[in-house]
Amino acid sequence: MDLKATLQRFDGRSRLLVHSLHSGAAWASNAQTVFNKQRRSDPDFTLNPFLETLCQQEACVHEDSLVLKPLVCLFSEGFKRNLLCFLHLIHPGLPKDHVLHLLQCLTQDDVENQWTCALIKQLQRDIEGTRKGTLLTSDGTGKLKSLCERFRNANAKGKWAYCFEALEAEDKETNMPVLSQKKRKSDNMDHDGDAQEDHQSKRVKIDFCPSEEEERLTEEEEPKMRTSQLQQSAASVSQARSDVLGSSKNLPDHMKAAVPVIKELLDTESAWDESSVSALKVFHECDPNEVEVLCSMLCLSEASEQSLPQLCSCLLDLSPDLSHSTASAVITHLLLPKILSLAEPASRCLVTAAMSLCTRYPRPTCQALIEPVLRKGQTGSAQAEVLCRLVVDCLEPHHRLLVFRTILGVSWDEGVLSVIHALLDSKLELSEEDFSLFTDQLCSQSPHFSKSMKFAKMLLSVLTKYQSHMNPACHHTLSSCLSFNETFLKKSLQAALKRISL
Repeated sequence: MDLKATLQRFDGRSRLLVHSLHSGAAWASNAQTVFNKQRRSDPDFTLNPFLETLCQQEACVHEDSLVLKPLVCLFSEGFKRNLLCFLHLIHPGLPKDHVLHLLQCLTQDDVENQWTCALIKQLQRDIEGTRKGTLLTSDGTGKLKSLCERFRNANAKGKWAYCFEALEAEDKETNMPVLSQKKRKSDNMDHDGDAQEDHQSKRVKIDFCPSEEEERLTEEEEPKMRTSQLQQSAASVSQARSDVLGSSKNLPDHMKAAVPVIKELLDTESAWDESSVSALKVFHECDPNEVEVLCSMLCLSEASEQSLPQLCSCLLDLSPDLSHSTASAVITHLLLPKILSLAEPASRCLVTAAMSLCTRYPRPTCQALIEPVLRKGQTGSAQAEVLCRLVVDCLEPHHRLLVFRTILGVSWDEGVLSVIHALLDSKLELSEEDFSLFTDQLCSQSPHFSKSMKFAKMLLSVLTKYQSHMNPACHHTLSSCLSFNETFLKKSLQAALKRISL
C-alpha cells in the first residue's frame, strides 16, 4: 500500500494520527498524546472524520481480481493493533456506532493474527458491556489446554518459565529444522545466557474478563492447581523461615536475647513499661541487614492489631529517634501487610499506630507505606481511607507534595481518586510544572472516569480552589477533559471553567 497516496484521503489532523499509529509498539500511547493535544487546541475536535475515512471502501487486488475493501484492512497488522489499543484507551468518549462500524470493517478481512483478533473482540465487549463469545481462537484454546496439562504436575520445574521455554523449543523445532553451523560454540553459550536473562526480566500482562468458556477451562483445573499452590506456598513459607533462622546466626548474642523478650510482649499483649522501651533499644544498634532479620524474627507482620498502639508508643519513646532505614524497615514489616490486606475499614488500633508513626517519621512512612500501597494498584476504599487520614492529619505540606507527585506516576482507580481529592482539599502548594503535569494526567484519565462522581467532584475542586494556577494551556486541557464527563455535574463544571479569567 502506498502510504503517501493513502494519507491524501485523510484531513490534516487525521494524518498526524495515522503517522503516530503506523509503527512501533508504543505508538498507541503516542497517538493518545497527539489526540489530547488536538483536543486542547480545539475542544470540539472529534475523531469522527478519521473513523469514517478508515471505513471507506477502497479498490485493491486480491487473488488476481479487483475487489473493494475497507481502507483500514489495507494497513499493516502493526497499524491495526496500534489502532485497536488506541481506541481501547479513548473509546468511552467516542460515538459507539462509529467504533462498532470500524470493528465490523476489520472483521471483514481475514484476521489471522491472534492478538488482533483478541483486541477486536475485547473492544466489542467493552463497548457493548457483554461477555459473549471467547477472546481465544481455536489455536489459542488448544494452547491454553496444553498449559493446564503441563501444570498438573505440581513438581514441574520452572513453572510458567518452563512452559514457555518448552513452547519456544517446540516452535523452533517446527519452524527451524536446520540450524546454522557457522556460529561458534562460545557465541551460542553467550546467546543462551542472554536469552535466559531476558526471559527472567520480562513479564507479559494480559488484562481481560474471561468468557464462560474460558472460565470453564480454568475451573476444570482449579482443584488440582489449588492443591499445588498450597503445597508451593507452604514450601515458600518454610524456606523463608529457614532463611531467617540462617541469617539470625549472624546476629550478635545481645540482639538474639532481645527477640524473646519483645515477642512475649507482643504475644501476651501485657502492659508495656520502661523495660519494654529498653528492649526496643536494640533497633539502635542494628545495621540495615540486621534490622530486616530482626523484624522477621519478631514476626512483626503477624503482630496483633491490639498490640500496635503500645508497641508504637514505646518506639516513639526511644531516644534518639530511629534512623531513616530502620524506621522504614519497621513500618514495612509492621504496617504495610496489614494495610494491603484490608477488606473492611481499618481498626482503631491500626489507624492509631499508623498515624503515630507517620507523625514522627513522615518520610519513611511515605516511602515504606503510602507509596507501596499506591503503586500496588487496585486501592480499595479501606486502604484509601487510611491513606487520606495520613496525608491530611499527619503530613506536612512538603510531604503531601511528595505523595502527590507519586500519584502522578501510578495507575488511577476510585481509591486513588479519594486520596487525590483529600490532597487537593488540603490546598497543596503546586508549582506551575506540577499543575501542568496534573492537568495532563486528568486529560488522559478522563475517558476512563467519564461516569465517576469522585472524578467529577475532584475536577470541581480543581476548578474552584486552584484558579490562580490556571494558564491558557491548562484551561484548554481542562476544557478537553470536561468534554468526556457524563455526570450530572457536567454543567456545573463547565460553568466553573467559564468563570475562570485568564
